[in-house]
Amino acid sequence: MSRRRLVAGLAATLFVPLIPTAARAATLLAVRLWPAPDYTRVTLELDTELKTEHFVLANPHRLVVDIEGVGMNATLRELVSKVRPDDPFISALRAGQNRPNVVRLVMDLKQETAPQVFTLKPVGDYHHRLVLDLYPKMERDPLLALADKETEDPMARILKNIGKDPDGDGMKVPGSDGVKVPGDDGIPAPGTGGGASGSGMANAPGGMGGGAGLGGNAGGAMANGPVINPPQAADNMPTATLPSRSQGGRNTRPYSPNVSRMITVALDPGHGGEDPGAVGAGGTREKDVVLKIARMLKARIDQQPNMRAMLTRDGDFFVPLHVRVEKARRVQADLFVSVHADAWIKPDARGSSVFALSEGGASSSAARWLANKENSADLIGGINIGTQDKQIARVLLDLSTTAQINDSLKLGSAVLDELSNINKLHKAKVEQASFAVLKAPDIPSILIETAFISNPEEEKRLKDGDYQDSMATAIMQGIQRYFAKNPPLAKNKLT
Repeated sequence: MSRRRLVAGLAATLFVPLIPTAARAATLLAVRLWPAPDYTRVTLELDTELKTEHFVLANPHRLVVDIEGVGMNATLRELVSKVRPDDPFISALRAGQNRPNVVRLVMDLKQETAPQVFTLKPVGDYHHRLVLDLYPKMERDPLLALADKETEDPMARILKNIGKDPDGDGMKVPGSDGVKVPGDDGIPAPGTGGGASGSGMANAPGGMGGGAGLGGNAGGAMANGPVINPPQAADNMPTATLPSRSQGGRNTRPYSPNVSRMITVALDPGHGGEDPGAVGAGGTREKDVVLKIARMLKARIDQQPNMRAMLTRDGDFFVPLHVRVEKARRVQADLFVSVHADAWIKPDARGSSVFALSEGGASSSAARWLANKENSADLIGGINIGTQDKQIARVLLDLSTTAQINDSLKLGSAVLDELSNINKLHKAKVEQASFAVLKAPDIPSILIETAFISNPEEEKRLKDGDYQDSMATAIMQGIQRYFAKNPPLAKNKLT
C-alpha cells in the first residue's frame, strides 16, 4: 500500500503543472488623455505590463489597438468620455471586449497620423504604463506656424479668460478677484509708462516706455532701462542710457545696437502632461505655474514690434528634453529661456535662481542635484526609446560651445539682477550645471527657478497672479538689458 501511495503521489506531482490555470486579469488603475497641437497622448496605467498589437486603417483614418490580459471595466469606459471636441487628432474613441481577455480600442482620427505605441516601466509615482502617441503624418513647418501667430493679439488669450480657471487647477487667470493683468491699476502694459505695483512688487522695476520695442535702436525706454525700437536710418540713430544700480540713479553712457531683424525667443515651460514637476504641500503643480508665467512673458515679448516668442509647449502635455532644444533650433531662436519652480527636501529653502550650462562639473552640489532631477523628466514624462536616434541625440546635446555658455552667463546675470527686485535670491550669481535642456550649441540658454514650490510661503506666491505677472515682467526686463549690451547677429531676412 505504501508503494502504491508513493507512485500515486509522484504521478500527481508530474501532472499538476500541466493543468492550465486561469490567468489573472491586469487591473487598470487610471486613464489619461493629453491633446496638443504637436501630438495627442493616451496613457493607460496598469499594475502589470501588457502585450499589445496595433494597426491603422484608412477611409476613414482609424487606429486599432488590441490589449491582451485586461478586461472591460468602468475605468476603461471613462477613457471614451475624455476625448475633447478640440482634440486635433482624435474625433472619437470606442472600447470593447474583442475576445476573451482581449480589449480592443478604436480611435477615429481627424487626420492621417504616424502612431507610436509603447510601454513604460514603473517610475516615480507611476506603475506600468501603456502609451499611445498620435503624431501628424505631415509635420507643420514651425517657422510658418510662428508667422501665422504674429497676426494674433498676444493678450487675447489672457483677456478672454479673465476670471476663469481654464486649467481646472484652482488658479484663476489674472484680472479677477483683485488679481491684475497688464494695464490694470498700476501694472503697466507693454508700451505704456508707469511703475509696477502689487504683491511682491514694492521695489519692482517700472513699466515700459511709450511705444518701445526690441529690434533696433532705443527710442523709448523702460523706467529702469532701455528698450529697443525698430531700426532707423543710420543718420537718425537716437541713443539711450543704461541703468545704474548705484544710488538708484542712471548713467549716461550711450549705446547704439545695430539690430535690423526679428528677434525670436524660445520660452520653455518645464514639465507638462505625464510629468507634473515638483508639487507643493498645498497641491500646487510646477507644470501649471510655469506655463502661466511663460504665457504672460510671451504676451509681453509679442507686443514688441521686432520681437516674437515661441512656446515649446502651450498646454498641458509632455515634451521630451531634446525636442525642446530641437524646437528652439528649428525656429532659429536667439535665446532659450526655460521656466521652472524649484523644490528641495526641506521646506525652508527659498529664493529665485538662474542656471546656465556647465562644460565641466556643477558649480555646487545643489546645482548638480537639481540638474539630475530635471534631466530625469524624460523618464517620468515618458519617451519612446525605440524611436530615438541615440547617436543624433548625443551629438546634439554634446555640441555646446564656450561662446554659447559665455553668452548664457551674460543673459543669466541680467535676468538674475531683475529677479532680485521681486524675490530673495537663492544664490547671488548664476549657477552652472549640465542641464540637458540648455545644450543647444548655438543659442544662449538659461534655466530660471522662479521660487521654491516646496516652501509653503513661496508656493502661495507662485499661485498669486500678481507674483506671476511680476516674474514675467522681471524676466522680460532682463532680456531687454541683455540685448541692449549684446545685439543679435544678422540672419537671413526671411527668418
